[in-house]
Amino acid sequence: MNVLMLAGVFIASATLCACSGSKPAGGEGDMSHEALLKKRLRGPTNVVDDRSMCDWKGRPDREVKEVKGPGSAGANVRRVYQKLGTGETAKRVLNCREMDTNFDGIKDVVRRYNDKGEAVHEESDSNYDGRIDTWITFARGMLAGVIIDTDYDGRPDEQKTYSDGQLIRIKRDSNRDGRPDVWEIYREGHLERMGVDVDGDERVDRWDHDSEARRKLDEEERKREEAEKAAAAKKEAKKKEEEEKEGGDKPKKGGVKGRGKGASKTPKDAPKEAADGPSKDAKDTGATPKPAQPADAKP
Repeated sequence: MNVLMLAGVFIASATLCACSGSKPAGGEGDMSHEALLKKRLRGPTNVVDDRSMCDWKGRPDREVKEVKGPGSAGANVRRVYQKLGTGETAKRVLNCREMDTNFDGIKDVVRRYNDKGEAVHEESDSNYDGRIDTWITFARGMLAGVIIDTDYDGRPDEQKTYSDGQLIRIKRDSNRDGRPDVWEIYREGHLERMGVDVDGDERVDRWDHDSEARRKLDEEERKREEAEKAAAAKKEAKKKEEEEKEGGDKPKKGGVKGRGKGASKTPKDAPKEAADGPSKDAKDTGATPKPAQPADAKP
């Protein structure tokens, strides 16, 4: 009897263990990685949470448009527009744009714009670990600065500065102590010199120059300055020539155009010389002009 009872307990225990070790059909163990990711992203409302970084939810003054980018099977780009004005003056301006660049269902790049539609700021997660590691700023719509966390430890260690969209300086924290120790200076997009802080006081102890690159840049700058001076001189000479030409075409004060210097007008009422013959009045009356008498002749 005791043997039978012990056998029954053993069989029941084995069955219970077998049941607890099995996985129900349709559980997470049978799901693909993509399906599992989508399931975990869905909240209580069964809506996928793509970790949107744009401010648009619950905003009646925002308009959202989602499109499919190159290589994506579904919509992976979201544009959020700001509604401005009313009636005939109503318009919409791009306010924010975010993208899912690796097609995993999570937005990893966001760019924000001002009321003119110009880019102002951008943030991105370049290694897709869920943390922002790149910060970009814009000025007048052009690239102005970039801050990067190159080792993804949560602390930025590289800063790039731009002028009119062109790189001019880079600061690096090479020893990861939170302070810059390398400075790179660029001219016309080319590295000109690099400064190094050796003792950690955030001051340059040594400048390393690229002599050949600097010589080429100096030569190019010299040629450009000479060309600008030559163009300015040519323009000035042309202007002077035009002024002299205009001055020669104008009549001079007190003279008659086409006459030599010092020429003067003849008065309209000036008497004609004797060589011109008798006057009109003499011809009309038929009178003969008397010959001139000597000064000592008596009448």
